[in-house]
Amino acid sequence: MKLFSKKKKQQNDALLNEIRRTKLALESAYSNFENVVDPDLIDCYIYEVNSVQKRYKYLLKQAKQLENDYSTI
Repeated sequence: MKLFSKKKKQQNDALLNEIRRTKLALESAYSNFENVVDPDLIDCYIYEVNSVQKRYKYLLKQAKQLENDYSTI
């Protein structure tokens, strides 16, 4: 049982770390978007912001699912 708990904790820690990294990437993409003037770079950062937002939402959904799994144990 302890091994199962340790594995879940490792998964939780890895997920939280990935969420933090993605949040920083999102902040960076927003900052870059706000500071460019070239139309091609504006398009590039729009795509980057959208991509990172989708990843962030996915990770939050995974965290919510993991939380629900903990509550059923």
